[in-house]
Amino acid sequence: MKDVQSERDYRNIPINKVGIRNLRIPIVVRDQQHKTQPTIAEVNMYVNLPHHYRGTHMSRFGEILHRYAHDLSLETLTSILEEMKERFECEEAHLEIRFPYFVYKAAPVSGVKSYMEYVCSVKASLRDKLSLFMEVEVPVHSLCPCSKEISSYGAHNQRGIVRIQAQTSSFVWFEELIAIAEKNASAPLFAILKRSDEKYITERAYMNAKFVEDTARDIALALNRDERILWYQVEVENHESIHNHNAYASITKEKSYEN
Repeated sequence: MKDVQSERDYRNIPINKVGIRNLRIPIVVRDQQHKTQPTIAEVNMYVNLPHHYRGTHMSRFGEILHRYAHDLSLETLTSILEEMKERFECEEAHLEIRFPYFVYKAAPVSGVKSYMEYVCSVKASLRDKLSLFMEVEVPVHSLCPCSKEISSYGAHNQRGIVRIQAQTSSFVWFEELIAIAEKNASAPLFAILKRSDEKYITERAYMNAKFVEDTARDIALALNRDERILWYQVEVENHESIHNHNAYASITKEKSYEN
């Protein structure tokens, strides 16, 4: 059959990224607690297209991904990107994977265990060397220091989201970034809490009041201490309980350029 994609293109315009987006597929990822965890991912895959090719062969993306979906790790990510470069005869390959990730957590007082959901992502690119970015979205609890200070009793509090993106020089568990986010919020969240746990979380948040600025800075301090992290962006967004807006703070730092 005629290979239309490989026809010569005379417009002399290369394409930076061409590929597939929003492919949903069952995958298995590495899990710090249980070694592996099955989940459902949304995947984007791209390569660069030289100016002389009219198109790319889209089916090859899915064929490559399906061979590795049973075990996605740092090693297999590299293998996927290398195979993409080889199959597509290109200089750059890009892979983006986003999926729900569950951690089996014990409540702080009762010890009741439940699965807490987080959203995790990996973005990997390969040209001359591997570039790896990971991201976690962590729901947290926050309590306002200003409200606590000016009120005779109580303080407004709400749920928020911490997003940590990090470029790493070596392997980092999602659980490690999740723990940093939860530790530096007013309090963590849990799927199941008994009354004794609710009392503990409520009082802990009250004694650990934080603005979004406080949470972002404390997380940045923790990331600064981790030598595996070369670059990061921290975003903290609180869904305010007494305002008709969200509170937001963001910190971005390129650690690899420090003296």
